[in-house]
Amino acid sequence: MNETNAGGVRQRSVEIVVPVYDEAHVLADSIGRLHAYLEESFPFPFRITIADTAGTDATATDLTLRLPHVHALRLEEKGRGHALKHVWNRSSADVVASMDVNLSTGLEAFLPLVAPLLSGHSDLAIGSRLHRRATVARGAQREFVTRFHNLLLRAGFGALPHSRLRSIGGTPLSDAQCAFTAVRADVFRALAPHIEDTAWFFDTELLVMARRNGLRVHEVPVDWTDAPGTPDTPDCRGDIVRTAVGGLKGRGRMLRSTLTGRTRVPAVPGRTSTPQVSAAHTTTSSAVLPTGANTHLEHAS
Repeated sequence: MNETNAGGVRQRSVEIVVPVYDEAHVLADSIGRLHAYLEESFPFPFRITIADTAGTDATATDLTLRLPHVHALRLEEKGRGHALKHVWNRSSADVVASMDVNLSTGLEAFLPLVAPLLSGHSDLAIGSRLHRRATVARGAQREFVTRFHNLLLRAGFGALPHSRLRSIGGTPLSDAQCAFTAVRADVFRALAPHIEDTAWFFDTELLVMARRNGLRVHEVPVDWTDAPGTPDTPDCRGDIVRTAVGGLKGRGRMLRSTLTGRTRVPAVPGRTSTPQVSAAHTTTSSAVLPTGANTHLEHAS
């Protein structure tokens, strides 16, 4: 995946992880669209890793045979956070990222998401559905779930000294749970041992950990459209309850960690300014995956 240009300069690379659990009904179309978009429009070497979290279908196997930049990994434990932590910790890319399999977030936001990390300007980047310049089409109850989670987060951390969740511009971050996230791989490896959640609160915990360690967070407004058939009711009532319970537990855990100093990581890598070659000199069509990476699903616990 890591390549050099004609002048022998190594090109910085990105690995995109898509966690899935029995997503055969959307997987082939979504990964095909993502792969085509990146091959056509993304000026850096990339890899797409499908992280199958204990699912029962084998759709990912076919995709790795058809698409040159797609890799598949099977994990025997459920949980989006578990999948991201496992893959991101082992990635050889300079920047690691994630997105949901239904591609609700518009792909045109992906380059703006990772560019500040590839340049060395920022450490972590998040997509925001609640940014004033975001465009969102989703059900009212799901919108409430998102705003409710962010309200809990602000209420929990706003009172602590130096704990306001702010972007590089100094304004409060608006969306801690978009699942459209990227982080410098070396920074993540430093933070990873201190991140406890293995499910949906993982993104929030990563964000809080980054801000508690003085890292620079970049926020990107996104275009968001709920996937066709996404229920808004009555299932969302269950989502609201789970969000409330999970948010309270996660918030309590992070508050304890903050107050006891466990969120402070002594060896987080600093930002570095790395010269970038122009897109005209960067090729993505020849990105090389490890030998055998496209031939089977790997198993990991």
